[in-house]
Amino acid sequence: MTDLGLETVKIFADGANLQALLELAEQPHISGFTTNPTLMRQSGVSDYEGFARKLLEHISDRPISFEVFADEPDEMLRQARLIASWGSNVYVKIPVTDTRGNSTAAVVRELTGSGVHVNVTALMTLSQVEAVTATLAGGCPAVISVFAGRVADTGRDPVPLMRAALQTIAPYPGLELLWASPREILNVRQADLLGVHIITVTHDLLKKLPLLGRDLDAFSLETVRMFHDDAVTAGYLL
Repeated sequence: MTDLGLETVKIFADGANLQALLELAEQPHISGFTTNPTLMRQSGVSDYEGFARKLLEHISDRPISFEVFADEPDEMLRQARLIASWGSNVYVKIPVTDTRGNSTAAVVRELTGSGVHVNVTALMTLSQVEAVTATLAGGCPAVISVFAGRVADTGRDPVPLMRAALQTIAPYPGLELLWASPREILNVRQADLLGVHIITVTHDLLKKLPLLGRDLDAFSLETVRMFHDDAVTAGYLL
């Protein structure tokens, strides 16, 4: 990660385009992968397990998170155990609540207590972080995904929340905090400075990673030249 100037945060690629993910797997700064049913649907994935198994055929050395899509506890448990069986590097994403707002703590507790690596997802409040941390305490290594980008979409600064979340999980070294849904490369730097363990980055945003630390005078000149070249190419006259 020294090439990007990052000290602590690990970059996980977030997406569901098989070819794009396999290409990203060749890049040493990609430390893991996440996906979800929405991304898979947007990418035209029709065979959930088939897609996951193809990905795992090529990537076995880094964590990959796949999400359950059941809404009842028993079915969540069944799907989670099936997904976990696909590979030793698999983390199972469990939403923090079901679609009615009921906590999934019992499901998470049973899974982590039985050795399933979980990624509890869609958190947006400190109270949720506290509750999930208490549920995961004493279990196997797990990830807590706070959707900082969606928090920012509401006009709230997610940095204080992420700082407090880190303090909450600090007594439990097996837990990692994940900054989900970043909106700009600045978020990668913010996560790194805070000491967040993981940040998920979409394919489009990953293309901007080389801009980290870019000289602003040089960037300004490049922008001026872009405007000029586009005007000339368009043949504009006044």
